[in-house]
Amino acid sequence: MEIVETPLKDCFIIKTKVHGDDRGFFLESFNQRELNKAGIDFEVKQINFAKSEKNVLRGLHFQKSPYAQTKLVGVMSGSVIDVVVDLRQESTTFKQHFTLKIDSRDTFLIVPKGFAHGYYTLKDETLFYYAVDNFYQPEAESGLIYNDPELKIDWGLIGLPIISEKDKNQPSLNEAHVF
Repeated sequence: MEIVETPLKDCFIIKTKVHGDDRGFFLESFNQRELNKAGIDFEVKQINFAKSEKNVLRGLHFQKSPYAQTKLVGVMSGSVIDVVVDLRQESTTFKQHFTLKIDSRDTFLIVPKGFAHGYYTLKDETLFYYAVDNFYQPEAESGLIYNDPELKIDWGLIGLPIISEKDKNQPSLNEAHVF
């Protein structure tokens, strides 16, 4: 397992080894001991999958405290542009974002508590993986509008994305909940 820093404080890319042959593949998507060695405190409490067709945008989402979640995210099949935004007021990277194309089973992203997270699918039948360290609480659900003009996120959109009404109506960066 290789842990790579991103430009955002406490946000890391995790590269794993994929072992494959004519039968298929095997990979270790999570190893708490290895993350702890790197100073990343992350204990999985819930694992989620989402399947989407091409051109779907999900996000930017987060859970408010005390239900905030650290996430380990990746794709099992397909390809995404993954986006995170640091909403932690005390962070040196507050209001900054990071974009990562994930198109391989061996690449994951650690999204810390206090970050908004979303992704845009580049292929049909994209299967997205989320492991989180806190249980989902509907009353703590919150978000940030994906096309906030202050952030200027390049999602790599091809035309108008397929997006939920809820996500179309999320608040701007200046109106959103911060940590």
